[in-house]
Amino acid sequence: MNLRTFRIILWALVGVVAIAATALYLFQPPARPLGVTGQAFALNSTKGGAFTQDDLRGTPSMIFFGYTYCPDVCPTTLAETTAWRAQLGVSADELRIIFVTVDPERDTLDMVRDYVEGFDPTIIGLVGHDLTQTENVKRAFGVFSEKVGEPDDPYYLVNHTALTFLIDKDGAFKGTIAYEEASDTAIGKLKLLLGK
Repeated sequence: MNLRTFRIILWALVGVVAIAATALYLFQPPARPLGVTGQAFALNSTKGGAFTQDDLRGTPSMIFFGYTYCPDVCPTTLAETTAWRAQLGVSADELRIIFVTVDPERDTLDMVRDYVEGFDPTIIGLVGHDLTQTENVKRAFGVFSEKVGEPDDPYYLVNHTALTFLIDKDGAFKGTIAYEEASDTAIGKLKLLLGK
């Protein structure tokens, strides 16, 4: 085989790889529900019944993980998310706020309902029936949490991921808002989520 033939074969292979890469990009399957990891989950909802990854479809959502005993991050974030939604002038039917407890050992469904409704009655609170359900939803979003303090202290704190996850109407992950992120930046991200 001479050098000219070898080059032609090599360039033909490069062309085939380029076409295959383009096809993979253009014809990739649609985003999985909950595009963070695709992990399935099921939790009890303060609005009644179970809430699963499939329930993320239909309405864009802001999802935050926390716990009712949280002294600062959780109340601040719930206050901010309700303020952003009000500033955008949209209803809960257009943009949901969902709070997931990372502390099901203390946070009962009734406690979470009272807690979130203190900020806005339309907020959906989610509680795992047990630690396994909670771990499943944490894995689904890539969320970290751990107890801190004395093991027997009933007022222990929980370190946890402090991001607000943005999920579009198709149930796909679209980004995050950081704790205490500038309000105008957060509003900009929410406008993109809503297609405004």
